Amino acid sequence: MAACAIRRGLLSTASKYNQHKCTHRILSAIDFSSGLDPKRAQPLCSACRLSSFQQTRFMSSRNRPEGKILEPVGVFEALKQHGKYETGQLFLHSVFGYRGIVLFPWHARLYDRDVSPAAAAAAAAAATDSKPDSTAHGSKEVKGKMHTYYQVLIDTRDCPHISQRSQTEAVTFLANHDDSRALYAIPGLDYVSHEDILPYNSTEQVPIQHELFERFLMFNPSRNPPFTARDTLRAWQEKNHPWLELSDVHRETTENIRVTVIPFYMGMREAQNSHVYWWRYCIRLENLGNEVVQLRERHWRIFSLSGTLETVRGRGVVGKEPVLSREQPAFQYSSHVSLQAPSGHMWGTFCFERTDGSHFDVRIPPFSLESNKYDKAPPTGYPL
Repeated sequence: MAACAIRRGLLSTASKYNQHKCTHRILSAIDFSSGLDPKRAQPLCSACRLSSFQQTRFMSSRNRPEGKILEPVGVFEALKQHGKYETGQLFLHSVFGYRGIVLFPWHARLYDRDVSPAAAAAAAAAATDSKPDSTAHGSKEVKGKMHTYYQVLIDTRDCPHISQRSQTEAVTFLANHDDSRALYAIPGLDYVSHEDILPYNSTEQVPIQHELFERFLMFNPSRNPPFTARDTLRAWQEKNHPWLELSDVHRETTENIRVTVIPFYMGMREAQNSHVYWWRYCIRLENLGNEVVQLRERHWRIFSLSGTLETVRGRGVVGKEPVLSREQPAFQYSSHVSLQAPSGHMWGTFCFERTDGSHFDVRIPPFSLESNKYDKAPPTGYPL
């Protein structure tokens, strides 16, 4: 049974967990080539089509010269349909397959252009018990609804396996000196949506390998989850809240390619008697269909409150032209932009190529670049 569950057995078990309860145990594995999205769950053989089970043991695969090695990770837990995961929750990323641990949650406002305005307004009002915010881009008004995201640590053992599909240095800061273009990156930090978390538990006292793990978290067997925040984590969050905070998320789908954008304000610098405002933005591309496509070009329009409109064209993104397929459906990266004004807007398109050579444009949802009351850059180095 374990042998036939090497690739997607975990997917079928994750999608069925909350439907049945009994005492069947199955061994599963992480396959970094295909992710762990329950929507794409496909059992490998008839023996894997289990109707029920109670616990699933996760196993992690690592590529070595002699081949793929399977390692036990932990025991699957029920997905949270309501509420949020707590600090110290171990999880597998449902799309990129890495092991991680929750540091703390963020409450972001999600602007989903795939949802009808009426449905989005009703959902937002129900969630917040108040009138939802809205953004008007062109003739289409988009209602925002509150959604939970998490600041997490990525297990460094898994970083090599996801480096071609997701940057593992998602959090960057302005360096603390006069060169306004200098950036400092903290490796192995990510922002994860609530629905991307597949929770599990482990008996290991140090289940995640990351240089910040033991500086931020401590093992406490009397708690559930058994990892609690140290004072250094709370101090780090409080000190760097302005540069870490996730507030708005924008999403839109074109021809089964979904683009999600998360902008972050990084701060202001003085340069040549003028102010330069910096933002970073994380972009995730997802192929929701079955057709194989490849990103070929990007086309950005950047409007500044100062009145300038800049056009940026180029091949691929961050030096890559990723292929999105059913086996590897997602790609995630981050980049940066600066304006000589405290606010602006960005929008554009990605050009994709199909296997038959035809091309099509995918819309990048318009998003705002807004500064805030914090006008100093964080210090160089780990901000502890």
